[in-house]
Amino acid sequence: MGKETTVERKVTPMSSVREPAVAGRFYPGTRAALEKAIVESYLSPFGPGALPDEVPDHPLDAPRVLVVPHAGYMYSGPIAACGYAEIARRGRPAVTVILGPNHRGLTLSDTIETSGTWRTPLGDAPIESDVAHAVTSVCPSLEDNAHGGRYEHALEVQVPFLQHLYGAETPIVPIMVSSHGMSALQAIAEAIAAALPGSGLIVCSTDMTHFESAIEAESQDALTLAAIEAMDPEGLAQVIRDRRISMCGWAATAVGLAAARILGLQTCRVLRYGHSGLASGDNSSVVAYASALVE
Repeated sequence: MGKETTVERKVTPMSSVREPAVAGRFYPGTRAALEKAIVESYLSPFGPGALPDEVPDHPLDAPRVLVVPHAGYMYSGPIAACGYAEIARRGRPAVTVILGPNHRGLTLSDTIETSGTWRTPLGDAPIESDVAHAVTSVCPSLEDNAHGGRYEHALEVQVPFLQHLYGAETPIVPIMVSSHGMSALQAIAEAIAAALPGSGLIVCSTDMTHFESAIEAESQDALTLAAIEAMDPEGLAQVIRDRRISMCGWAATAVGLAAARILGLQTCRVLRYGHSGLASGDNSSVVAYASALVE
C-alpha cells in the first residue's frame, strides 16, 4: 500500500453573524414586507393557494429532501411555497441542510459553514455546529469557509421560508456545491447522510432552464424532472451534459438525491412547475422553477 496521506482543510476565519446579502433585492428587506411576500407566495394562484396549517409540534418522523427554486420571490416564491407547504405538514426538522450552487465564484471549492448565524429580516438562524462538524469529519474536502458563500443568494433565499415556518432560530447547515464530478458529489452526499439526524431536512436550491422560451424550457425540464423523480443523480448529470441544460443547481440537487438514496427514501414527487413568464407575461425568454419532495 502507498503512504497514507491526510487531506488538510483550509479554515477561513468566520464572522459570528452573516448579514443578509440579497435582502431588498431577491426578497423584501424589512420584516413586515418580507412576511407579506411569503404569505403572498403561499396564496398565489401559482402556489399552493393557501397558507400552511399550523406546523405540528412533533419532529419529522424520517428525513426528507426538498427541491425548491431560488429566484426573486415575485418570480419563484409561489413555486417554492408549494414545497414548503408540503413539508410543513410533516413536522419540524431538527436541522435543515441547505445545498446550493456557486453563482459568485468567490471560491472554486465546495464549502460549508460550521459556526455562527445567518441573519434575515425575520431574525438570526443559527448554524448547527455539531451536524456541520460531523459532515466535515466524513468529507474533509469540504472547505470550512464563510467567505465563499458570503453573497450566494441560492442559499440565503431559503432561510426566510424556513424561519417563517419554524421560527427565526431554526437551525441550518449551509453548503455551497461547486464540484460537478459525481465522485465529489457522492462524497458530500455520504457525509450529509451520515451526519443528518433522523428528523433532518435537506433543501436543494436550484432553478431550472434559463433564458429559453417557455415551450423550450418545459421540454428541457421534462428531462431533468424525470431524473429527479427517478431519484437518479447520475441520470440527472448525464442529461445536463448531453443536452447542455442550464439548470444552475443540478449538482446540489444531485447531492440531495444521492443522500436520499443512502437514507433509504423511496419516492420523489414533483409538486409544481412554472416559470418567470407567469409573473412577467413574457414567455419568450424565461427562467423556470420546480419544487419536489423526496420521502
